[in-house]
Amino acid sequence: MFDIKEDRKKMEDTIERFRDEMKKVRTGRAHPDMLSGIKVEVYGQFMPLNQAANITAADATLLVVTPFDPANIAAIESAIRADQSLGLNPADDGRVIRVPIPALTEERRKEIVKNASAKVENAKVALRNIREDARKAVKIADEMSEDVKKRAEKDIDELTKEFTDKIDAEFKSKSDEIMKL
Repeated sequence: MFDIKEDRKKMEDTIERFRDEMKKVRTGRAHPDMLSGIKVEVYGQFMPLNQAANITAADATLLVVTPFDPANIAAIESAIRADQSLGLNPADDGRVIRVPIPALTEERRKEIVKNASAKVENAKVALRNIREDARKAVKIADEMSEDVKKRAEKDIDELTKEFTDKIDAEFKSKSDEIMKL
């Protein structure tokens, strides 16, 4: 009998990566994960922003970035400003960096949804690749009868559909959140 537990685990991992990517997508409200994709050059090497500073949401329209070492404040500020996909304009007072989150225009909201849909497609491609690998494993399994192989392929397809539906539901929820004023 063919076991799809390993394939389910791979698909669950894909969903988790997708959710992490969706957390980085801007929704109009300040959220510390918005800055999680930013790399800062400190001490001669690049590291994630959350390893060089503490990021908090002061309110719905303001992020506060507190560097662990105040000497890195200029590098952190320029790294945030350099990420054009976020369109943020940070300001520092020598100790902390305040990052105001401007209100999103309708056009910008649609652009963000479009960019998020690319992440959806990447996740679906990953699921399809897992499905194809599983189907290949079924086809080359000599110890299985044709009926068992057909059933295993059907189970793999159902599993793929289940996870594809989860991705679609996550994206719908996120796009609704982005488009909500």
